[in-house]
Amino acid sequence: MHGTGPTEPATTETDLALPDGRTLHAYDTAPGDPGRLAVVWHHGTPNTGAPPGPLLAAADRLGLRWVSYDRPGYGGSTPHPGRDIASAAADTAAVTAALGIDRFAVMGHSGGAPHALACAALLRGRVLAAVSSAGLAPYGAPGLDWYAGMTASGVASLRSAAAGRAAKEAHESSGALYDPEFTPADLAALHGAWAWFDEVVGPAVAAGPAALIDDDLAYTAPWGFDPADVRCPVLLLHGERDRIVPAAHSRWLARRLPSAELRTTPGDGHISVLGNAGDALTWLRDRTTG
Repeated sequence: MHGTGPTEPATTETDLALPDGRTLHAYDTAPGDPGRLAVVWHHGTPNTGAPPGPLLAAADRLGLRWVSYDRPGYGGSTPHPGRDIASAAADTAAVTAALGIDRFAVMGHSGGAPHALACAALLRGRVLAAVSSAGLAPYGAPGLDWYAGMTASGVASLRSAAAGRAAKEAHESSGALYDPEFTPADLAALHGAWAWFDEVVGPAVAAGPAALIDDDLAYTAPWGFDPADVRCPVLLLHGERDRIVPAAHSRWLARRLPSAELRTTPGDGHISVLGNAGDALTWLRDRTTG
């Protein structure tokens, strides 16, 4: 167990052995506390899966419990080449079952958002509400120009993934630089509260590109579920200045999801949109208690 700050709960980390021989490295900020609603955090690409440090104190005040895990190939979790987005539902089911959690909410940022929606679609009755922040729409979504508005280096990276594993691996070994074109608001967030990303991006990048490759292949392949199958309340957060995942993706999801609320902010980019995440946690609490 390690501390996360003087006013924040400690996080317990465990390794969960799965029946297929894989291991998932899981995190829990309130182990054994059934009185707190569990919120399962789904991380972006490339990150490890520790719960979002800037939101630990807010979740604690609201009576929420963060649960998360390193997606396969990241951190302490075994790689699972060929995984699709839908596979997150089975992994999340395994983690929550091992921790004695029956019903929970989900929240994902960036590439984690589709994985959160997979849980909402495929674990019906267990997922009470979902938050998607700066999340992708399915590749090939009808009526959406999927690449429109993305930074050029992001388009090149994802087009290589859409061309298959060999093309994606060649792109990652080519030395091509990825420029997220962060906005001034993003940079301010990354030098402020969300400097926490250094803790989860650094180790993921240092481990090499294999898990990132698996992620990008999954984003640009059939997801294994239809967002229209999500029946629980969903909050979609997106910054209008996001060029990593343009806001058109969340607008498409808002039209497709039966119970979605869309909140876009004109001055936010991919990271600064997380300044609204505290309000999103209040939204989650209000829709899962009563």
